[in-house]
Amino acid sequence: LLRLAPDVLRFTAGGRPLRSTSTTVDVDPQSNNVNFRFTFPAAGGEELAVRSTLIGRLAPGHRQYVSVQDAGGRLRAEQLLRAGADSLEIDSRPATADDPIPPTSFWGFAGLGINHILTGYDHLLFLCALLLVARNLASSLKIISCFTLGHSITLALATLDLVHLAPRLVEPLIAASIVYVGIENLLRRGEPTGRYLLTFSFGLVHGLGFATVLREMGVGAHGSGVLVPLLGFNVGVELGQIGVAAVVLPIFWKLGDHPVWLTRWVPACSQLVALAGAWWLVERVAGFGLN
Repeated sequence: LLRLAPDVLRFTAGGRPLRSTSTTVDVDPQSNNVNFRFTFPAAGGEELAVRSTLIGRLAPGHRQYVSVQDAGGRLRAEQLLRAGADSLEIDSRPATADDPIPPTSFWGFAGLGINHILTGYDHLLFLCALLLVARNLASSLKIISCFTLGHSITLALATLDLVHLAPRLVEPLIAASIVYVGIENLLRRGEPTGRYLLTFSFGLVHGLGFATVLREMGVGAHGSGVLVPLLGFNVGVELGQIGVAAVVLPIFWKLGDHPVWLTRWVPACSQLVALAGAWWLVERVAGFGLN
C-alpha cells in the first residue's frame, strides 16, 4: 500500500508537482476503508489541486468523496470525484470569516442516489412486489410514501451515526423482506390490507442499507459535512423510486384489465419474487458467515 500511495493522488501547487514529506497508511476497521495520509510543505498561498489517479482504473460508476478542511475545521472544498472529473482545486490562503461557503456536491450525491436505487435490484424488486398488487393511484402513493418515510428516517440516523447495525444483519434482513412480500402476495390474494405499516417497517431496514453507501465513502467522518450529502443522496433515491413507479404502475394497471393477469401472472410473479429473495437471503447469510 505504501508503494501504491504515490499513484493514488497527485498534488500540485501553482501547477508545480508537490512531493510528500511523509506518507502513512491505515485501515479503518469500521468502514473497511484504506486511508492514505500525505504531509506536504506549506504551499505559500498558491492554488492547490488534488487529482485522483486511481479512480479512472476502478469500476465504472465509482465515486470518491473528497472533503478538505483547514486546521481550524473550516470546510475549504468538497466534491464528488469520478472518472472524467477527477480533480479538485483548493485555495491554500488562510480562510477569513468573509469567505463564501464553498459549493457543495448536492447534485452529485443526488445522481449517486439515483444510480444506487436503479442498480439496487433488491430494493427495486421489493418496491415492484409491493406495487404489483396495488389497485389504484391512491394506494400506490401510500405505499411509496410509507417506504420513503421509513428509509429516510434510518438513512439519516445511520449516516449521523446515531444508529448502527452491521451489514451482516442488514443485508439478510433486506432479502427477508422481499421473501415476506412475495409470500404475502400469494397468501392474501388481491391487495393486502394494512400494508402501509408493513411497508414503513421494512423501509426502516432498507434505509440502513442505503446508509452503507454514504458511510463507506467517509461522509461525516473526521468532522466532514453530512447534511448536503445526506439530503442529496436521499433526493436522488426518491427521484429514482418515482421514476420506476411511473414506468411500472401503468403497466401493472393495464395488465390488471385482463383476468388471466390477476389469476395466473400475479401469483407467478410473486413466486419469483419470493424465490429471488430466498436466494439472496441464503447467499448473504452464507457470505457473511464465511467472512
